[in-house]
Amino acid sequence: MGKFSTRGSGHLRTVSEINVSSMSDLTFLLLIVFVVTVPVLEYQTDVTPPEMNTAERIQDDRKPLIIDLDRQGRIFLQREVMPMEILASRLAEERRQRPEVAAIIRADGERPYRQIVDIMRTIRRAGILEIKLATQPEA
Repeated sequence: MGKFSTRGSGHLRTVSEINVSSMSDLTFLLLIVFVVTVPVLEYQTDVTPPEMNTAERIQDDRKPLIIDLDRQGRIFLQREVMPMEILASRLAEERRQRPEVAAIIRADGERPYRQIVDIMRTIRRAGILEIKLATQPEA
């Protein structure tokens, strides 16, 4: 049953249309929120890689493992913090499930080079042969 409206004349009329403007406003608001927050969720760990110019941007469709080393020296695998020993076992497990998996290291530029080499050594011992280092474009 529809709503009734008098529209000033005193006679009742049915209103059969639905006002969808507020629903469309809500839809666009949600779209904007998702467009803004999804890129932030990808790199949730606060890491500032060093700058370097490269000839081309690397595209990898195989969903590589992202290993972060933040400014405090904490190690993250897929946004989960863990010590080096757990990282080694998780990398070996990933390698068994996906033999062609690649790893990307996103290390803060302020961390000592030795820690990055230790992570690379752990990745190599897990059997992962393709290792990439993430950098920022030079300004």
